[in-house]
Amino acid sequence: MDIALDHVVINTRFEMDEAARLMEGLGFQLTPRGFHPTLGSINHLMVFKRDYLELIGLPRDAKIIRQELIDSPIGLNGLVFASQDAAATREDVVSHGFTAQPVQHFARPLVIDGTEHEARFSAVRLALDSFAAGRLYFCQHHTPELIWRPEWMAHPNGVTDILELVITSADPAATRADYERLGHIGGDFKPTIIDADALRDRFSELAQHALERPEQFAAVTLRSRNPQLAAERAKALALPHDATDGRVVVALPAFASLIEFVA
Repeated sequence: MDIALDHVVINTRFEMDEAARLMEGLGFQLTPRGFHPTLGSINHLMVFKRDYLELIGLPRDAKIIRQELIDSPIGLNGLVFASQDAAATREDVVSHGFTAQPVQHFARPLVIDGTEHEARFSAVRLALDSFAAGRLYFCQHHTPELIWRPEWMAHPNGVTDILELVITSADPAATRADYERLGHIGGDFKPTIIDADALRDRFSELAQHALERPEQFAAVTLRSRNPQLAAERAKALALPHDATDGRVVVALPAFASLIEFVA
């Protein structure tokens, strides 16, 4: 089947305040903090033209514990593809040999221009051991107009799209084959699967801030109208970074992740 990126997730666990501070400092426009009543999780989105980055976490006084966030590593830990029909998507992924959880329906309240709304979703989550690098699932948006709003898509750092997720694997060929079994990934986005040595070659000293596990989502690449804006902001935040013409890489050591900004 043909599949397209919906969003990439950064797991903050109980460190949402710090993650939001860093992302705002890097020039992202964050949506107001959301809360999933039935799941117990909180989130912020950084919405782009067709996709978005999501910060997901738990409030420190959480009454409901979303166990998958506790069990999953902190940092880049979710790759989410779009679905137009969650039930049909589940049938497709199971037919390709994957184990999928039952379709999950959930919602979160939000206020826009003083009016209360409810953003509604249906998700098909693959079993946690399907991909060792992180969680993979599909998301159907029932209310996309509540997510892709102009006021949330204007980022001071000029970011417009997610282009790539860099995934480290001890066996890149086998991992690539698993992703190919999912289907053809269309659009500008692509997963790049490499080993730890190739990650070091690509990101030099900054790779040390992402090399924690043999299999992980290590870096996300974003298109920006002016990547150098991210370098200025990273310097102000005292974050490790590297800037060359048309490319800036920023490390988030507290979240074992790299963000690459390219023109």
